[in-house]
Amino acid sequence: MTPATQAPPLGRTERRVSGVRPVAGLAGVLGLIVLLLVSIVLSLTVGSGHVPLSDVWQGMFSPDRSVEGQLIVQHLRIPRTVAGLLAGAALGLAGAVIQGVTRNPLADPGLLGINAGASAAVVLAIGWLGITAANGYIWFGFLGAAVAATVVYGIGSLGREGATPVKLALAGQATSSALIALTTAMLLKDTETYDRYRFWQVGSLTGRSSDVLWQAAPFIGIGVLLALALGPQLNALALGDDVARGLGQKVGLIRVLSAVAVVLLTGAATVVAGPIAFVGLVVPHAVRTISGADYRWTLVLSLLLAPSLLLVSDVIGRIIARPGELQVGIVTAAVGAIPFVILVRRRKLAEL
Repeated sequence: MTPATQAPPLGRTERRVSGVRPVAGLAGVLGLIVLLLVSIVLSLTVGSGHVPLSDVWQGMFSPDRSVEGQLIVQHLRIPRTVAGLLAGAALGLAGAVIQGVTRNPLADPGLLGINAGASAAVVLAIGWLGITAANGYIWFGFLGAAVAATVVYGIGSLGREGATPVKLALAGQATSSALIALTTAMLLKDTETYDRYRFWQVGSLTGRSSDVLWQAAPFIGIGVLLALALGPQLNALALGDDVARGLGQKVGLIRVLSAVAVVLLTGAATVVAGPIAFVGLVVPHAVRTISGADYRWTLVLSLLLAPSLLLVSDVIGRIIARPGELQVGIVTAAVGAIPFVILVRRRKLAEL
């Protein structure tokens, strides 16, 4: 290749094609940090039962075991909030990475059955193999996520046209439905198992022990770092495989690293919060209104917005069904269904 025809540097190509808006991106980061802090406060202070603000504050730092409100904050609300932060960040980033590597706006760990695969594998480990320690069944979460992703992509790739967005979405929904039915069947082996682990059917932030959170946090941390590092490569991949190769990118390696990041993030998030859908679908599309098409900003903003969405959804679930609670997976499905329908309709109109 002569100097006259040599491909431009990746950074220059990213700026020209991806519509980088650094000022808007920085403003978005600051705004979403504020939103995340507000969401954390709401998660700690709002619930099905009333806890005074003074008890919330003292329960976070120096709880008095004789005060019920402070014990609620320490043993229930703090782990619940941490679970929302971990699972939300993981699902938001996983959705952004999947959409980038597949160039499929309908991609999401829930819609593609990856969450359901992780959930089914964990239920198999706990309910049937007797592996009740988090450091044991978390590996089944990763295995289930990887197998489900492979199955969905294999089914969606059948045919002359390959893995189109609609085919992947349909294959994901079919696989997800089958895995959810399998999970339910395994849970129904006896009443005690169902009552204890029905969490794995929909997804919830309640009842997560600190042991589970500590086991999942390192894997989520590794997945976050890997996903954020893939931002420039996803920008190149968005231009097409041939252009990405012309820019010196190793397309096969990018896809492998992306798959590793998605499996780590989705598997660990499912272990923490169960099979929560739509977070990874809605959040990347929402942040692109701020960041444009630049995946470096999309990933960072998704990392901030997704935990806020999950925590706010959890708070909504606590207050709309008092004195009981609505599982957060049901709330996120209701929140995400409308944007999903709008997105599908737009794509159909664009293809006419």
